[in-house]
Amino acid sequence: MKVRPGRATAAVVLALGALAPAASAAPGDTSVFARIGAPGYPAHAYVHPDGRVYEGTYVNHAAAGVPSKVLEFPATGGTGPEQRGTTRSWTVPNQDVSAGEQGVQVATSDAQGRLLLLDKTPARALLLDRDTGTFSTYARFPDLKPCSTVAYHVDCEPGGGDEQPMPNYALWLPDGSLLVTDYQQDVIWRVPPGGGTPAVWLGLDRFAAEEFGLAGLGLSADRRTVLTTLASNLGAGQTDMLQGKLLEIPLLAGGLPGTLRTLWTSGPIDLPDGFAISKAGNVYVALVGASAQIVKLGPGGQELARFGTPLVGLNGSPIPFDGPSSVRFQGTRLLVANQSALFGVTANQAILAVDAGESGLPELIPSRAGSPPPAVGSGSTATRPALRVTAAPRRVVLGRRTTVRLRVTGVQAGVRRGVAKARVRLAGRSLRTDARGRASVVLRRTTTVKVRVVATASGFRAGTATIVVRRR
Repeated sequence: MKVRPGRATAAVVLALGALAPAASAAPGDTSVFARIGAPGYPAHAYVHPDGRVYEGTYVNHAAAGVPSKVLEFPATGGTGPEQRGTTRSWTVPNQDVSAGEQGVQVATSDAQGRLLLLDKTPARALLLDRDTGTFSTYARFPDLKPCSTVAYHVDCEPGGGDEQPMPNYALWLPDGSLLVTDYQQDVIWRVPPGGGTPAVWLGLDRFAAEEFGLAGLGLSADRRTVLTTLASNLGAGQTDMLQGKLLEIPLLAGGLPGTLRTLWTSGPIDLPDGFAISKAGNVYVALVGASAQIVKLGPGGQELARFGTPLVGLNGSPIPFDGPSSVRFQGTRLLVANQSALFGVTANQAILAVDAGESGLPELIPSRAGSPPPAVGSGSTATRPALRVTAAPRRVVLGRRTTVRLRVTGVQAGVRRGVAKARVRLAGRSLRTDARGRASVVLRRTTTVKVRVVATASGFRAGTATIVVRRR
């Protein structure tokens, strides 16, 4: 969910941050990962499988005419006194920037390592190739008509109003299709494998909200349940319309949605937004509303803890929680995008790191994510052999420089042999194999993550491998 920026006295909020107590070595311990410069308003800190962190800039009404940016940070975050140590950045093309409503969110990545971005103006999903800087359109989200004005079988907006589309969060399903929440049109979209025209996967009157609607998305460890947050039912006339919810939706055969169930109901104007799921099934939810906290929920929706002082967001770091809009696991800590959408305090617009004391659930990125489905018939991708990628060693020690030898092989004329000039991507780098299908790279990782290796070559399906970074 994205709260529209407003105006407030910056000095008051900054003073509250200065009063933050000393940090304690316990879950909830908070530090500054990186500060976000102009145009600011970070939406979602995405931790890529290769360890790098990506952040998009969101709605800033004072930045009419300024396109959104995608920022890249190393796994260690910003460096130097300003902590704005971006390694690369990209400017989003072809946005409508006339009214200052433009904003982009880095939602996920595909099987090739490309970033999947959700743009607001126009409402679309983009793929960004980090190596070439090329943007391509993956899907465009249509403006739905109210359900009361169309035939029952037509995709429509269930809330009764007529809002513009606003893609918010996304996740991959096992079949390579993409689910996307629509914050304003009160539906969850399904984009077919490979992209194209989305269709409404689920749209219920229960999702109706005039302002703060569907937000975060997550997939359970067994891949059988989709979780989503509903920030509020504001304007829907329900008795609990100011309270947000964490909802679960079973995945039925064929990827269809089952009967929705409420796991947890928030306090008034908490406005639950993006969330992250731990391996143990606990859910950490950003409360972008008045409470300005991170809430920890058990697998059954029971509230276990809240991080940050209510209302003022004090958390022990130099920057208080000020519109925390999303949560993402990085090892055993949470990266929280501090948007400051209501107050617009640029000094508070940052990515904060919050100790969780447990590890996150690995993100599902199916092998077909981002690619069209296999064609049928001779010469189709279904008949092409897959590359095999081997890495030695497959495990590297945290903080130690290690030379990893890679080999890419494929079956050619019935014989498996090395593939020359295959493209290998890992840890933000792109390599080419030699005549025997070999390449090497020196790794030195500073976080315990899994490094995904992806190899591609003409005439073959992509091959992958994983390098595990461990403490010892």
